[in-house]
Amino acid sequence: MSTPTARTISPRTVLIWTGVALVGALGWAMLALSRGEEVSAVWMVAAALGSYAIAYRFYSRFIVTKVLRVDKTRATPAERLNDGVDFHPTDRRVLLGHHFAAIAGAGPLVGPVLAAQMGYLPGTIWIVAGVIFAGAVQDMVTLFFSTRRDGKSLGQMAREEIGPIGGAAALISVFIIMIILLAVLALIVVNALAGSPWGTFSIAMTIPIALGMGFYLRVLRPGRVTEVSLIGIVLLLAAIAGGNWVAESSWADAFTLDHSTLVIWLVAYGFIASVLPVWMLLAPRDYLSTFMKIGTIALLAVGVVVTLPNLKMDAVTDFAGRGDGPVFAGALFPFVFITIACGALSGFHALISSGTTPKMIEKETQVRMIGYGSMLMESFVAVMAMVAASIIDPGLYFAMNAPAGVVGDTVQAASDAVAGLGYTISPDQLAAAAKAVEEQSLLSRTGGAPTLAVGVSEIFSDVIGGEGMKAFWYHFAIMFEALFILTALDAGTRVGRFMLQDMLGNVYKPFRDVSWKPGAWIASALVVALWGYFLWVGVHDPLGGVNQLFPIFGIANQLLAAVALAVCTTLLVKSGRLKWAWVTAVPLVWDGVVTLTASWQKVFSGDPKVGFFSQRDRYQDAIDADKVLPPAKNMDEMQTVVTNSTVDGVLSALLAVLVIIVIVDALRTCVRAVRNPEASRLHEAPYVKSQLVAPAGLVPTREEKAELAAAAAGTGGEPEAAGAGRSD
Repeated sequence: MSTPTARTISPRTVLIWTGVALVGALGWAMLALSRGEEVSAVWMVAAALGSYAIAYRFYSRFIVTKVLRVDKTRATPAERLNDGVDFHPTDRRVLLGHHFAAIAGAGPLVGPVLAAQMGYLPGTIWIVAGVIFAGAVQDMVTLFFSTRRDGKSLGQMAREEIGPIGGAAALISVFIIMIILLAVLALIVVNALAGSPWGTFSIAMTIPIALGMGFYLRVLRPGRVTEVSLIGIVLLLAAIAGGNWVAESSWADAFTLDHSTLVIWLVAYGFIASVLPVWMLLAPRDYLSTFMKIGTIALLAVGVVVTLPNLKMDAVTDFAGRGDGPVFAGALFPFVFITIACGALSGFHALISSGTTPKMIEKETQVRMIGYGSMLMESFVAVMAMVAASIIDPGLYFAMNAPAGVVGDTVQAASDAVAGLGYTISPDQLAAAAKAVEEQSLLSRTGGAPTLAVGVSEIFSDVIGGEGMKAFWYHFAIMFEALFILTALDAGTRVGRFMLQDMLGNVYKPFRDVSWKPGAWIASALVVALWGYFLWVGVHDPLGGVNQLFPIFGIANQLLAAVALAVCTTLLVKSGRLKWAWVTAVPLVWDGVVTLTASWQKVFSGDPKVGFFSQRDRYQDAIDADKVLPPAKNMDEMQTVVTNSTVDGVLSALLAVLVIIVIVDALRTCVRAVRNPEASRLHEAPYVKSQLVAPAGLVPTREEKAELAAAAAGTGGEPEAAGAGRSD
């Protein structure tokens, strides 16, 4: 086994890391100790970046060296099973881009925006602390264990390592949750792109650009990642600029698509991306998208440093204690954690970490950069979303995020409603805010995405263009959000295919071979048909399809994280790492308590704004009294609300029970492994010595450079090619 050797820490290194720690601590002190006065958003950026740097340098290193004991001499599935379709050694830089793009969906963009209702401080603390000790740990450990098991899916690992009962519960719950998550992600993309020729053109152009990048790396210039990156960036910027031009040209109609047409295109794209070789479309498109994602967020952070905007939202609002907020009902505990979701801890990430990425990673030593590092990047996205929501006027924030039943449909009614919430904004200010971004109205633009776009436009317009550029930056942010989410949809569909093939393989063995073409095509078709059905119904019925499932999105995602952490904890115990099992067991306990508490309240709360069955009873009583309650507009819609509430309540209870079964069975397996370690059987793939040479991080160390040079000299190639993990 090979682990990084101990290094002598120089005084210079000590000074640097002490300075980083002090910057982070000062940021937290400024945020936490403010008493009513406005605080600069730059302190939020400092607190987050300082914390991330310390966590990555020390905590993640501790986990990979002491807990996981990664082995760079061990061949990964990408090397051993390379088939050029699903298993393919992929340059760490490309894979980092793919993994980040695949995990970074709607959650880090909209969750923190909605959680700002409670104030900026509770959400920010959870985003940063949660990712360091829970989210990034889950992603990295899941990736490591899946890599050791030929890239098997989370549900299949649960079945093999926990047992038939807990495994069956995991397989069922994971797949159900997966379909819900994909349908919700697809709905957000459709809503963002509908009627937007700029966004539709720019995103459509990323597909041929990605195909070109894939063939460039595979056929024309293998291993030349830097070259293809520069080409991709130039073409991506051209596509973005071209989208703005298309929107103003005669071509606009061709790229102005309605909801139904977008659903068809998304379903077709999801199927194609799921079955094509991963090097051809999925990996390069996600890598390409990462440039825009990271570039935009980095520029946003720079904009905060340059403009120094103040956080206008309270550090902690009254809604945090009362639980009667207009954006979402429920108290700070547990619902702020459920609402933020992906920015701190996301079960969806465990599906990517046990889906596409372990089939592409070159070295076990890269799990730190790709698993832990990508999640820190996503968490910073969430921090910047919190900044964007907190620098705008609180009155505008609540006017945008409160439902129409609260704020009404006129600026005067909205102004009065916001005043009733304890904040002030005039009708003229509401009208001016909409005019500045060239929207007819910003009232009740729920979901978080429009609010984020307004915040982004505030920061960017202060740096470039002034007030006259606000509309440009607003619509740029809307397009950016759609691109951000779409990359999670295509990778998620491919992962759903792997999961379904694993499940069907328990009945018919050929399905276990994920590269078996009939199985891949059948499973892909079933997955896109399932989430496509809910999406199609949802865009035609505002109370049906995916809209019916949307209220359980957050809880389902966090329950999935509990399954992943339970599997990781079990594997740590079974593999003889009992003394380190707390690394995943502590976040498992926290996530279990938070999410099951939320599930209990959603099922049994007597408040109709919180409890599904209470809501059902309220609407049923109104039907009996021949009354119509919003959001329903007639008796048919009233009955639909009753049905939706019943379905959501039953699903919430079912998923909670399934997850409890998984956790209890995992505990049983752990106890048995501790009592009788010899009887524990791990389903690891046999050790095979690796023939690849590849760095662990973005920048090769001195030792790694020597290894690359030696490999290049031995093959007659160049150092970059030797580290690119090529199979040709």
